[in-house]
Amino acid sequence: MSTTVNANSVTLRKLVVVAAAMFGFGFLLVPFYKAICEAVGLNSVVQRDDAVNSQVDASRFVVVELDANARHALPWSFRPLERSVQIHPGALTRVTYEVRNDAAVPVTLQAIPSYGPAYAGRYFKKLDCFCFKQQVLQPGEVREMPVVFVIDPAAPADLNTVTLSYTFFEVEGSGKQSADATGAGRG
Repeated sequence: MSTTVNANSVTLRKLVVVAAAMFGFGFLLVPFYKAICEAVGLNSVVQRDDAVNSQVDASRFVVVELDANARHALPWSFRPLERSVQIHPGALTRVTYEVRNDAAVPVTLQAIPSYGPAYAGRYFKKLDCFCFKQQVLQPGEVREMPVVFVIDPAAPADLNTVTLSYTFFEVEGSGKQSADATGAGRG
C-alpha cells in the first residue's frame, strides 16, 4: 500500500510540474514572439515601416483579405469592418478594425499581426497600426482602429492575394480582472 501511495504521489508531482511548465510557456509566448520578431526584423509590432516607393503599379491588383482573432474566450470581440480590399501595389491604403470590451472591467490588449502567404510580410509595409502599442479598453468601450499600409510595387507578380491577420492577446497582469468580470474567478 505504501508503494502505491508513493507512486501516486510521484505521478501527481510530475503532473503538477508539467502543468506549471505549460502555463509558464503560454504566459511567456507573446513576449517571446515579440522578442524573436524584433531580433529578426519580422512582423515588428513596435516600429513603423518606411514606404518604399510612392509610385502606384496600376497594371495589377492585389486583394488584401482581413482577418481578426481574439485569443481566449474573454468578454470582448474583434473584427475588420471590411472583409477584403482590392488595391494596386504602391497605393496608400487604410482599413479599419473594431474592438469591443463587453467586460465590466478595463482590459489591456496587444495585437500581433501575421501574413499569408508568409513571404508577403516582406512587401507589406504598415505606416500606422493599432498593433504598434497596447490598447486599453474601458468597460463597454467600442473602438475603431485603423491600419494604414502600402504593398511594395516590387512584390512578385504572383502575389495577388495577401491575408492580413491580427490576433489580440490580453496583456499579462490584466487577466485576473477579466476572469473576475466573467465570473471565472469566483468560487
